[in-house]
Amino acid sequence: QLRLVESGGGLVQPGGSLRLSCAASGFTLDEVWIIGWYRQAPGKDREVVSCITTRNDRPDYGDSVRGRFTISRDKAKNTVSLQMNSLDSDDTGTYYCAVGAYGSRCRLWKSMDAWGEGTLVTVSS
Repeated sequence: QLRLVESGGGLVQPGGSLRLSCAASGFTLDEVWIIGWYRQAPGKDREVVSCITTRNDRPDYGDSVRGRFTISRDKAKNTVSLQMNSLDSDDTGTYYCAVGAYGSRCRLWKSMDAWGEGTLVTVSS
């Protein structure tokens, strides 16, 4: 059974850091075309945070997180991580891991094929 499980969310002060992890089971991440992190704040639409294509591990980032967040993949552990630095209140939201087959597009979250249940990140003093 294909499953994605996010972890690492929590409460952090502005300027702090968190590291999210997405563990895949029932398949290997090499089998998908693209892996992405997305977030959704209360009352707002889901938006892209970062993606990585499995063919060449090329990362892509949303404009609001570029330079602060880093996506990485651990093939041995079948996980994808998101290192988040210099967090501010605008980064608050539920963070989701998703995977997509060939044709899925990073910046089009509705094109992704499978999703985890999310992990909540709250940035507050």
